Amino acid sequence: MTDVDLKGKRPISPHVQHGAYKLTLSMVTSISHRMSGVALYVGLFFLAYWLIALAIGPEAFETAQTLWGSILGRLVLFVFTWALMHHMIGGIRHFIWDIPAMMEKPQIEFLYRATLIGGFVSTLIIWVIGYAVM
Repeated sequence: MTDVDLKGKRPISPHVQHGAYKLTLSMVTSISHRMSGVALYVGLFFLAYWLIALAIGPEAFETAQTLWGSILGRLVLFVFTWALMHHMIGGIRHFIWDIPAMMEKPQIEFLYRATLIGGFVSTLIIWVIGYAVM
């Protein structure tokens, strides 16, 4: 049996190579959809805290309102709103594909962009309206 030098002849795993993957719109949309799902789970704990504080009494509710009225609290609410809108629009996109409709490459790219942009735009609209009625 001869010793064969395999160094340099074995395939290298893609994660070892730099630049092996090109970030695509579908990857960004998929990753952001998963991130928004996690944000929604975390956000539900904050919503539960607010509802429990409401049920406990005025002092607890005032503490919760102070927390959510702070800069950090509003930032968390803004991210929660974005997660909700982005995830909803992503769900609509998947519903469209389940029909099946808009399955051509240009239409798919349009839906990816609409999901990403629509999440941010709808979040901004909600917050602008919210501040306008305050």
